[in-house]
Amino acid sequence: VSSGAIAAGRQAFGHHKRPDSLAEKQAFAAVGQARLMMVYQKLCSEYNQTAAQVLLTKDTMVNDSSRYNAQNTFDELLRLGAIPIVNENDTVSTSEIPYVDSFGDNDRLSAIVAALIGADLLILLSDIDGLFTDDPHKNPDAKLIEVVEEMDASIYGMAKSSTGSDVGTGGMATKLTAAKIATLSGTDMIIANGRDVCILHHIFDDSFKGTIFQAKKKEAFRIEDFILETIG
Repeated sequence: VSSGAIAAGRQAFGHHKRPDSLAEKQAFAAVGQARLMMVYQKLCSEYNQTAAQVLLTKDTMVNDSSRYNAQNTFDELLRLGAIPIVNENDTVSTSEIPYVDSFGDNDRLSAIVAALIGADLLILLSDIDGLFTDDPHKNPDAKLIEVVEEMDASIYGMAKSSTGSDVGTGGMATKLTAAKIATLSGTDMIIANGRDVCILHHIFDDSFKGTIFQAKKKEAFRIEDFILETIG
């Protein structure tokens, strides 16, 4: 799940700050999504991989027929060996932009996709090593929490709603919401530092620095209900 469409679009037009109007953001997304996929297609082809584009909206997930079709599409793409590049359809959805009626960010969107496809593991790459007892950018004594066995009030209390990027929309609060979605759906989740170019290798070798949230599948949890309850 990749963000960057609006940022790529604004760069194409030489805009150096976040756009203000919704229409401008959606127009930037329309241009930027194509540019973003060109990058993914190029990089994937260098490793003899095929990238596919999947654009989702909230309605895709809450409508039974649309959700079923999306699930079938993911299943077939993975069967074919393609790499789905997922983003929200910002040209028609006001979700991550951010306005109301939204997934809200790509952390939550990735968890929703993980729940949809029954993923074993969700990896969120951030600009910090994982979940800390406090903001490590401001408090040098903050301690990394390596394992979260249960999502409880003490864990949610560690959330920080800010993000250090001028192109992203998520912070630690959204990552903890993603962890709730993922773990209740039966998916383990890891937060790790994306600035380490070898981080995926470290994760696969089980030698990574980060936070793993252990799956606690709840049979009564339904992703479509969660979206309706939290987004409306």
